[in-house]
Amino acid sequence: MTRLAWDQVGERFYEAGVSNGVLYKDDRVGVPWNGLTSVDEKLPIDASPVYFDGHKINEIVTVGDFQASLSAYTFPDEFLEYQGTLQDQEGFFITGQPPKRFGLSYQTKIGSDVDGLSAGYKIHILYNLLATPNAIKRNSIDDNLDPMEFDWDISSIPEDIENFRPTAHVILDSRKTDPYLLLDVEDILYGTDTTDPYLPSLKGLSAFIRKWNRLVITDNEDGTWTASSIVPDVITMLDATSFQIVTDSAVYLDADTYEITSSDKNEEDVWLP
Repeated sequence: MTRLAWDQVGERFYEAGVSNGVLYKDDRVGVPWNGLTSVDEKLPIDASPVYFDGHKINEIVTVGDFQASLSAYTFPDEFLEYQGTLQDQEGFFITGQPPKRFGLSYQTKIGSDVDGLSAGYKIHILYNLLATPNAIKRNSIDDNLDPMEFDWDISSIPEDIENFRPTAHVILDSRKTDPYLLLDVEDILYGTDTTDPYLPSLKGLSAFIRKWNRLVITDNEDGTWTASSIVPDVITMLDATSFQIVTDSAVYLDADTYEITSSDKNEEDVWLP
């Protein structure tokens, strides 16, 4: 048994900031959202007391759906139609139109007493959002220029996720996620040189993460290579100098030579509806 100890070195973590915002349009393709200043997340939970003979005997807990308040100094041009502003002719905009639902992702930093704000980060992924603009106050400009901030109230429609209550908000923690899996997810969300940034459905994203069992081969560029996998029994040490790798990405070139590559990423799951 171990006695509890508080405030150990390296165990004092905190979160700060919001960055790397991405707006996902109705075709699920993403565009960068520069100028995000805050996301105030809310998950309404209501507890109603139950009384019997004048004594409280229980509470009925009702969990609501994700809500938030969003603030930004600026927003992508693509966001105009999602808050109900449509362009009729080039540069001529019509307000007061029906808003559209969108997706959003952003990062929050994780700090610690040892690493500062470099301890890690969380990727927040939000689905089926509806933005209601708050009142905009436009002031006369004086010697102290304060940039105007835009604000929206955000509501959501949750998506189904197997084994859990439907939700509109999921989080990836860089400290706990396999780094190769994290890179693969970021390539999907943020895009690559050959692919657009894309927001999978929650069903597709959860299937991709849950089934991810990728064998990763890294060329160390010194005549050696490294194999890694988070799945048990894919890589097994047979003795101090011998190992076994079970994978379908190894191909024998002749009796004594084989070629091994990183396995597939089960990318087909990304496109699940």
